[in-house]
Amino acid sequence: MTRAGFRRWCWVHKWSSVISTAFLLVICVTGFPLVFKEEIGDFLEGPLPYADLPAETPNASLDRVVAISKNLYPEHIVVAVFIDDDEPKMVVTMAPSWHAFNTNRNSKHLITFDARTAEVLKQSKPLEQESPTFLGVMLNLHKDLFAGLAGELFMAVIGLLFLIAIVSGVVVYGPFMRKLDFGTVRNGRSVRLRWLDLHNLLGAVTLAWALVVGATGIMNELTIPLFKLWMKNDVRAMLAPYKGPAIADQSELGSPQAAVERGQTTLPGRNVFSIVFPGAEFGSPFHYLIWTKGSEPLTSRLFTPMLVEGKSGAASGIVTMPWYLTALQVSRPLHFGNYGGLPLKIIWALLDLVTIAILCSGLYLWLSRRKSSPAATEAELIESHAASGAAE
Repeated sequence: MTRAGFRRWCWVHKWSSVISTAFLLVICVTGFPLVFKEEIGDFLEGPLPYADLPAETPNASLDRVVAISKNLYPEHIVVAVFIDDDEPKMVVTMAPSWHAFNTNRNSKHLITFDARTAEVLKQSKPLEQESPTFLGVMLNLHKDLFAGLAGELFMAVIGLLFLIAIVSGVVVYGPFMRKLDFGTVRNGRSVRLRWLDLHNLLGAVTLAWALVVGATGIMNELTIPLFKLWMKNDVRAMLAPYKGPAIADQSELGSPQAAVERGQTTLPGRNVFSIVFPGAEFGSPFHYLIWTKGSEPLTSRLFTPMLVEGKSGAASGIVTMPWYLTALQVSRPLHFGNYGGLPLKIIWALLDLVTIAILCSGLYLWLSRRKSSPAATEAELIESHAASGAAE
């Protein structure tokens, strides 16, 4: 690499790092508790009072759960039902109307049932009236800085700058690090050079993890645009043959339990975990949208939706997920280390702490460079690079 090329890569690494560092620190600090969100949630909220029943006890009929929900809130509509496969619970989402829900998702409220007895375990206020929770604040800061879709897109740009900083860091410091024994920190030189060696060492240790988390983070931030693209192309094409007014009243709908059973029959070997009622912006005005997933550790992260006609209960077809949504499904649990249980989460958390140290050391190197003579600092970097034989 020529000296001019080396300087260009230094410039790319410096400014991609400087611009993104503050936001990456927010992402890393808020990401630490989110790695353990299930454990923290259980600790803060306490366990649900499930009935003491044998493990093989079957779930209550979905029709019964929906009927109880409507009796509790006769003026509201059912948006969706989530069927948990880790705990014996169902969560019914309700809203004042489809217009209210599609306009403001926080108008919804939740009813949690014991899935086997159909007993109400917990109810929430409309989310817009709920007090912010610790995990909710952490998630909003991590995801969009409380700025909605604009914040998510901004954070995706920050994630891209993070990847650029990683790649440019490898280009700038990779050849130099190959000439030293792994883990070398030159204690006999200046304080700044020791910090530089430590920064490079920690970066090398976390390189693969940082690339994975950065790339999956960008995918997660693009969730809304990607789903809208899917709805515009694939789902709209499936709904094209259906004409006429949307289903206006949920009393016209057929059995949701029968719709779930139709989904399980049509897609054997897959588990139904959610049913979205006709009318949702992200669903169909004519169909139940049945979400299924595989039963194996990997396939349990891959979702396949299908449409079941709301009135007749007939299967209308399986919606094939495009590659970009498949990538999104895989990236979500990988981003927070949710593939391997608590041991992997602990590893993810430790690597997150190391990344915070890398960001802080990089910030120190930049600030100390500004205090030093630019010529002296550049000479120090080029001297270190040249000493490895990587610069000419």
